[in-house]
Amino acid sequence: MTSTASIQSILDPISKDMQLVDASIRRALSSEVPLISAIGSYIVGAGGKRLRPALLLLVARAHGYDGEHLHDLAAVVEMIHTATLLHDDVVDESELRRGRQTSNAAYGNAASVLSGDFLYSRSFQMMVAAGNLGILRILADATNVIAEGEVLQLMNMHDPAITVEQYMRVIHDKTATLFEAAARIGAVLAGCDSDAEQRAAGYGRAVGMAFQLIDDALDYNGNAEQMGKNVGDDLREGKPTLPLIIAMQRSEGERREMIEQAIRDGNTEELPRILEVVRECAGLDEVYEAARGKLHEARALAETMPAGTYRRALIDLCDYSLQRNS
Repeated sequence: MTSTASIQSILDPISKDMQLVDASIRRALSSEVPLISAIGSYIVGAGGKRLRPALLLLVARAHGYDGEHLHDLAAVVEMIHTATLLHDDVVDESELRRGRQTSNAAYGNAASVLSGDFLYSRSFQMMVAAGNLGILRILADATNVIAEGEVLQLMNMHDPAITVEQYMRVIHDKTATLFEAAARIGAVLAGCDSDAEQRAAGYGRAVGMAFQLIDDALDYNGNAEQMGKNVGDDLREGKPTLPLIIAMQRSEGERREMIEQAIRDGNTEELPRILEVVRECAGLDEVYEAARGKLHEARALAETMPAGTYRRALIDLCDYSLQRNS
C-alpha cells in the first residue's frame, strides 16, 4: 500500500454526489425550532471526511446505480454518524472535535443530546420515505448495534482489565457497523446479488475496523493540530484502547501499574512516560499491523467489484486510510 493520494482526489469521482448529499443534509436539518437549525448548521460547518456516505456512493456507483434516493440515503448515514458524535461528546465530556468546540461545549449538553435525538428521528423519516424495507432494516439494525457498542464502551471506561477481544467488539459495534451498513446499502440499491452484497459489507466492515484502529493509534502518536483534538484524549476519558492494552500486556511492575492507574483515574499527568512505554512496547506497531491486515482484506474485496473509476477509488481509500494523520 503505497498510494499518496489525498482524500479529496480519491473522492473526486463522487464530488458532485457529495455536494448533493450535503444539500440533502442541510434540508433535513431545517427546523422551525431555531436551536436545532443553529446546531445543525454548526455541525455541517464542521466538515469532516464524510467517509461513510462516500462508501455508499462509491459502492452504488461501482455497480452501476444511478437511481433515486441515493443522496438522501447517503445523507441518512452521515446524520446517524453525526448523532452518535453528539451523544459521544456529551458522554466523554469532550470539548474539541475537528479543531473547534464540540456542540456540547458551544450549546450545552442538553441541547446536544436532544439535537442528536432529532437527527435520529429525521433519519428514520428519510429512510421510510425511501420505501425500501431491506434498507430500513439494515439501518435500524446498525443503529441498534451502535447503541450497544456505546454502552459497552461506557462499561469499559476506567477498567484496565479490558481484553483485546472486548476492545475489538467495541470498535466493531461503535465504528465498523455503520461503515458496513453504508457499503451494504450501496450494493442493495444497485440490485446486487447476495454474494456481491456480502462482499461490499465485508469491505465496509474491514475499512471501519482499520479506521478506528488508526484513530486509536493517532491518539498516542498524532499531531493535535492535524487531528483537531488533543493527544491523550482517550486516556483522559479513561478509555483503554489497543495501544494501552498492548503496553500493559508487555509491561511489568511499576510501568504496568502506572498505566493501569492512569486508566482508572483518567489522569494524563504521566502521559509523556506512558507514550514512551507504548512506543518501547511496540504497541503502535502492532496496532498499525492490525489495521494493515484489515485494509488488505478490504482491498481484496474491492478488487472483486466491477472495474472502473469507482472501484479504483475504493482501493485507493484503503491505501489512504493506513497513511492518514488525522
